[in-house]
Amino acid sequence: MTGVPSPDAALVLFSGGQDSGVCLAWALENFARVETVGFDYGQRHRIELECRRTLLENLRARFPHWAAKLGPDHVVDMTGLGAISQTSLISEAAFVYEKNGLPNSFVPGRNLLFFGYAAAIAYRRDLKRLVGGMCETDYSGYPDCRDDTLKALQVALSLGLDKRLVIETPLMWIDKAATWALGHKLGGAAFVDILLEDSHSCYAGDRTKRHAWGYGCGVCPACELRKAGFEKWRANAS
Repeated sequence: MTGVPSPDAALVLFSGGQDSGVCLAWALENFARVETVGFDYGQRHRIELECRRTLLENLRARFPHWAAKLGPDHVVDMTGLGAISQTSLISEAAFVYEKNGLPNSFVPGRNLLFFGYAAAIAYRRDLKRLVGGMCETDYSGYPDCRDDTLKALQVALSLGLDKRLVIETPLMWIDKAATWALGHKLGGAAFVDILLEDSHSCYAGDRTKRHAWGYGCGVCPACELRKAGFEKWRANAS
């Protein structure tokens, strides 16, 4: 979606990570009004809840034309999900792959519940678009990030609410390098600087180490994807 912004209003599932940060910028370019929602589900990397606030503050300060469109931020308490999930995103377990081929960072039902709560907010606030940073091109294999899953979910939510909602996934078919490139296209070097300094993607919640690609432990799956994508983007841009 490009060109003249849609008059529709959007709700961005905004964790405070790189992908959701780029999705937020994309939504601000493409819709007349944008709100954000974050989720506290007892995640190991709870630092992202603080980072998302900082990122929003700096986005408003450095991009006045986006700030004019940016509405309220919502935070939903979903700690009950953490209580029933035995994954490395909740506990201090090492990041490994299970027998079914999925990484143990997979939180069953997480995105399904995220969109359910987001749809409830959107219904009351007349927000027609739900925007998420799910990707099937360069990801950890989570089944609730697949395009088919989200298309089916869009139908179910629209039927269940008797109100048409559209799930937008602008990163679905691009890799992490292209995500960095999209961020640069949307907001230039200033926005990339915000992503590097303020966004958080590391599963371990480590913000003690600052790399060229941002903060993180450097060895968890999320850091490996972010690092590889950044290096590929820089190499392609040079």
